[in-house]
Amino acid sequence: MDSKNLLPRSVGKTGLRGFFVFILILSATAINLSASVLVAPTVVFLSEKDRTGRITVQNPSDKPKEITVYLSYGLPTSDSAGGIQMILQDTGITDPRSALTWIKAFPEKMVLGPGATQVVRLRANPPKNLPDGEYWARIVVKSQEGATAIPIPSSADKITTKLNMVMQTAIMLKYRTGNLVSKLEVTKTDVQTVDSAVQVTISMVNRGNVSYVGVLQCRLLDKDGKVISGDDIDLAVYSELTRRIRLPFLPRGSAPHKVDIAISTAGRKDIPEQELITGNVIAYTAAIN
Repeated sequence: MDSKNLLPRSVGKTGLRGFFVFILILSATAINLSASVLVAPTVVFLSEKDRTGRITVQNPSDKPKEITVYLSYGLPTSDSAGGIQMILQDTGITDPRSALTWIKAFPEKMVLGPGATQVVRLRANPPKNLPDGEYWARIVVKSQEGATAIPIPSSADKITTKLNMVMQTAIMLKYRTGNLVSKLEVTKTDVQTVDSAVQVTISMVNRGNVSYVGVLQCRLLDKDGKVISGDDIDLAVYSELTRRIRLPFLPRGSAPHKVDIAISTAGRKDIPEQELITGNVIAYTAAIN
């Protein structure tokens, strides 16, 4: 939206001050990272054997925080260029793998003093005869500071406004039952030279009944098999996903010849080993178009 369209056609002094207040609110909201809290772990695992879990919320600041915890639903999705986004949903969810309606958190609201810590407990009450596989929800933790007065530099009206600084984080919850299968399929690979880099775009589909969590490795090779450059990225494929990697090379150095690609569930450092489900390994070479 063009900012000039926010102004009415006829604006007096008061209108201009109101517009300035609006811009100030936008600016203050954009820098609210200081209002965050610490949440651990980054993924919660529940199962038919242990239907309870917990997260720890800590307030590292010197000000009290109002904390709200609730369940939502959202999976990472991608566009054709490999851009990743996640949209949280509370209603209208049709995915049969959603656990949103049968996971509860307690307590849902709390006030944490400076440096204080609170344990939030989670419990699953799944429906009977749940098919084998993995079911998902997002634990949303929202923190809010007290109202903050922001003075407007105006000697005429001395306008002030109060803002509530809000920060939100959403961590994954996975409930597992029965026989678990981790399987990934690569449906398309496109390799192009763009300026001084080789751009690798890989489209994938999850063929298992759990999320495929692993690492994607790309290595750019010259005609003699020497590695020019490479990159590793973490993967979490729930349904379909496209990822893009740029592998740089020097125009006057070794000429890029091909790309070696490998995908596996090994190598993740952010998830406990006992919670990783071993899946298939994919390895192939792609020519540069």
